[in-house]
Amino acid sequence: MLDKASLLLGVLEAGPASLARLVSATGLKRPTVHRLVLALERLRLLARDAQGRFILGPRLGLMALEACRDHLATTAEPVLGELRDVTGASARLYRRRGYMRICVAEAAVAGNPVAQDRVPVGAALPMNAGPVSQVLLAWERPEDLYEGLRGAQFTAATLSGVRRQGWAQSVGGREHGIAAVAAPVRGPGGRVVAALSISGPIGRMSNTPGRVYGSAVIDAAVRLGSGFQR
Repeated sequence: MLDKASLLLGVLEAGPASLARLVSATGLKRPTVHRLVLALERLRLLARDAQGRFILGPRLGLMALEACRDHLATTAEPVLGELRDVTGASARLYRRRGYMRICVAEAAVAGNPVAQDRVPVGAALPMNAGPVSQVLLAWERPEDLYEGLRGAQFTAATLSGVRRQGWAQSVGGREHGIAAVAAPVRGPGGRVVAALSISGPIGRMSNTPGRVYGSAVIDAAVRLGSGFQR
């Protein structure tokens, strides 16, 4: 039964799926899939999106957060807080886990009224959109990079630009009315181990947030990575 549940979770790593899609992708019988998804939903390992499709549940994000607690996440608070104060935007740190990006630390702007800009620690989001996803993919090995581009809302050319300028940005995008900038946090050997981002209303961040805030985010990411210990 655990093997069958693992198959379902593996399909959902790529994004939302209907019951029919889960049956087709796993080769399991429909009653078996139906019984398993209901059980996983009760355990909060699965949830449903606005269209009623199955998605990975909030408990998985919290479990991933516990699994990746390390020196980087636990020492990020002062860097995130300073970045928030300097930019006036919410600052967050993300780690990649498979096809998901997990928010592992944050310093949110107090009293932020913009619902779209609320990403709690432990939230698991897909890797198919946004500057954080671009940063976490841009420096991957070619085979992993192109695998990550399947179904993504950005292209290989976009990632080439991210590598060239050292940051990624979005204006609107997945979160309507929100602008964001992200930069890579590097660990031993220069490997990208996390993404540092800031986000806030477009009216505050401007329509070119990367040009305005890119240097500040890169500097904070470098300082964070300099103290990283695996």
